[in-house]
Order: sequence, then structure tokens, then C-alpha cells
Amino acid sequence: MPPSTLLYAALTALLGVASAVHKPHAFDWDSIRYVYAFGDSYTFVQGTAGHANFSFIGDALHFSFTVEQLLNNQIIPKNTSSEGSNWIEFLTGCLEGSPLDCKKELWNFAFAGSDIDGALLPLHHDFTIPLTNQVTQWLTYASKFIPHPASETLTAWWIGINDTGDTLGNASITDFKAFWATEMSSYFKAVQMAHDNGLRTHLFINVPAEDRSPSIVGDPTKSATMKAHLLGFNTILDQHISAFKATNADATIMTFDSNAWFNKVLDSPLQHGFTNITGFCTCAEPAGFFWYNAGHPTERVHRLLAKAIEAELRNPTICE
Repeated sequence: MPPSTLLYAALTALLGVASAVHKPHAFDWDSIRYVYAFGDSYTFVQGTAGHANFSFIGDALHFSFTVEQLLNNQIIPKNTSSEGSNWIEFLTGCLEGSPLDCKKELWNFAFAGSDIDGALLPLHHDFTIPLTNQVTQWLTYASKFIPHPASETLTAWWIGINDTGDTLGNASITDFKAFWATEMSSYFKAVQMAHDNGLRTHLFINVPAEDRSPSIVGDPTKSATMKAHLLGFNTILDQHISAFKATNADATIMTFDSNAWFNKVLDSPLQHGFTNITGFCTCAEPAGFFWYNAGHPTERVHRLLAKAIEAELRNPTICE
């Protein structure tokens, strides 16, 4: 067993003893050393042990991994859903190489193309890992070997972009309020499992203004439907965040409204350095473009988003 594995196993054992009594704590972004991420293509980073263009480590067909594979895995730079780095890489400063070498270690289990639960919406591919299974993967193969002390760990949750988009033409769903509630039940069962196993400081990000993405913005009917989906999903998300806090007194919970932030930037594009907000440029240097392709923003958007999220984390509104 390599030294890094022995060190992490020892740290985990000590942390398990130290965290026997769980209490909420004051959040200090500068004290955060470990960042865990679950979500979809907006959040995934490419790893040398991941599925190409989809994940940091593994896929549904290669779900398990060894401790050595995890700790030797490397972040491949500028391989995300933008033309470069993404928001969580900018936020943590963990842009390439081993997470172990980063000041804030980024352990990213997000998978591009994920919905919340494969039992509720069809998988994009047979190798896709939905969010519920991302948490299972972390718990089963990683949680015992990478630290997560409460006062030094942040877990970021950003999911729902595919869920709200994949249901646009789904005529079998007749009650979307009930459907979003069912999705949230699965979502927060996964959150609860992560929480019960040591991830007690949470950042929830809602679904951004995908109604203004190039694939939708030119169709008023489709855009209005998407906007309604976003409102319904984000409203029920807020309700479940409040309910989760009410039943988990030891949780430290923060939120970031990406929908409001996207709309603010898209409403004042020149102020933020964008000259084109309706088209896209899937190219090496999409200068002036907000969108890199029909549904994903450029690196500049991710960089600005990371700054906005960091500002929130430095002066957080803790959910009570």
C-alpha cells in the first residue's frame, strides 16, 4: 500500500473518532481544505481514470475503483463542458494534476449527462452515473480513504439541468409539481446518505436560466415551457433544502441562485464582457460569447461564476 494510502487511512480513522459528536459550525471558506462535488456536465472534470469527456473516475460500466486508482488519478486540464476550465476548478484552484497537490482538494464525482435518478428518467448513455449513484460510488469506494472533517469540507450539489431539459417533450408526465417532488425525494435521500456519512456542510446550486440557451431561446413556446420547468424545479428544491435543514440540526447549508446570476449577466452582457448571448461558438477562443455550445457556457462564464460563488461563500447566508 503506497504511503499516500496509509496516510489517508490513518487520517480517516482519526477523523472518525473526532467527529463522534456532530454539531453545526461557523463556515469559513479559507479553512476549507476538501471540496466534494456531485452533479452533471456543468460540474464534471476529466480525470485520467475517468470516462473520456464524462467523468473524473469510472462510469456505470466500471463503477468500482481501488484506493490506488483514486489517489493516483489526475485532473486533465481544460477538459470540461466549456472550452477550458470550469467553475469548481476556478473556485478551488484545483485545475490540473492530483487533487492531493491542491490547496483545496477537489474530489469530483459529477458525471456529464446526469439526471438525478436513473429510475425516474432514462439515462443518456448506458455508462451514465446519475446523481443518486454518484453518492453511492463515493460512499462505497472513496469515503473511507479521503478526509472530510466537518470544519474543513464543503460539498457542492448542482443537478437538475438535464432533468428540466429532458422532460420538455415528455407527454407522459401530467403533473410536473408531483414529478419534481418525486425527483427531490430521490435527490435528498442521496444528500442524506452523504450527510450521514460525514459530508455535513452543503452548498446547493439551483438550475440556471437554460430557457435562454441557444437551443431554446429562439422558440418562444419552448422557452416558456422551460422557464416554467425551471421555476417549478427550483421552487421545490428550495422547499426540500428547508426541510432537510429542519431534520438535520448538525448541517451547515448554503445556497447559490445560479438562475438569478445567469439572468443578471445575460441582461447586461456588455458589462460582463459578452457581445453574443444568443448564439454559440464551439471553438478554441470563443471571445465575446456567453455560450460555448447549444447548452453549455464558455470558460469566461465559469470564471465569473466561480468569483460570484466565492463571494457568497466568504459572506454566506447560512440556512436556518
